[in-house]
Amino acid sequence: MANTRTDWFYQAHWGVMVHYLGAAPSSPGGVELTAEMWNVQIDAFDVQGLVQQLRSINTRYFLITIGQNSGHYCSPNETYDQMVGIQPSKCSRRDLIADLYEAFEPHGIRLLVYLPSGAPAADPVAVEKLKWSWGYLGEWPRAHGGPTRGERLAEFQRHWEVVIREWSLRWGNHVHGWWIDGCYFADDMYRFDDEPNFASFASALRAGNPDAMIAFNPGVRVPIICHSEYEDYTAGEISEALPTCPGRWVERNGHRAQYHLLSYLGTTWGGGDTPRFPDELVVGYTHYINRQGGVVTWEVPIQKNGLIPQPFVDQLGVLG
Repeated sequence: MANTRTDWFYQAHWGVMVHYLGAAPSSPGGVELTAEMWNVQIDAFDVQGLVQQLRSINTRYFLITIGQNSGHYCSPNETYDQMVGIQPSKCSRRDLIADLYEAFEPHGIRLLVYLPSGAPAADPVAVEKLKWSWGYLGEWPRAHGGPTRGERLAEFQRHWEVVIREWSLRWGNHVHGWWIDGCYFADDMYRFDDEPNFASFASALRAGNPDAMIAFNPGVRVPIICHSEYEDYTAGEISEALPTCPGRWVERNGHRAQYHLLSYLGTTWGGGDTPRFPDELVVGYTHYINRQGGVVTWEVPIQKNGLIPQPFVDQLGVLG
């Protein structure tokens, strides 16, 4: 059956994502940052300046990373701190997620959040304490820090669900969706009748908002697939291809997920000084996906001060 959680998303047509991290996405960088350096960076994030940029391009949603590989997160989490025992905490003092949705809501902009499905792969203390797996060592960035095929990592999954639950309960219905990265070994970790599984993972994500959308990322797949019966929209990670859209829904075992595509406008994820595509391509391709019933999220670079570089604002403004 179709899930009405995605109706607003379908009507939004397109939105914006950023990787706001201490280093380049999908890299081992950022571990050199101290807790205080991270807090200084988070405190300098210009929320109101970003709001003005998003209003100028007329977008209706914004997707941002909570954290990734370095172990630094842009929101406090007492459960995480107790589990990993790192002091001072690598979770920021400022709850940037809360500050963002409080600033967005008066302008009708919805907030979605990104989180990996695993522990921060470049933080050995967190990996050990959370009972994650080092996986295939040396094959950074995709495989390094991921589970070895065949490992269920049930103890880790229980830990991660509790961490997520704290964030979800605090933010409540102010966070409208989750994009979960790294669900590459679903058959080994999540496709089980007993918990932990996709169902319990989704339950933790929706603890604070039963209407929150969820996507579980299987990696780059062309054509775009529905990865789980417990997701509402496709993760749709795309790097080089510009795939066709078969319609609004992508099916899996009778379940239908909203067709969604995520790609970057810079030279790579989080990188580049100017857009890689001409305005006409971005506008035309986005409109094509929208006419077919799909949704497009365009990832752009973001500066440490929380502002999107002007060339990307200009291009998104043409789209908007």
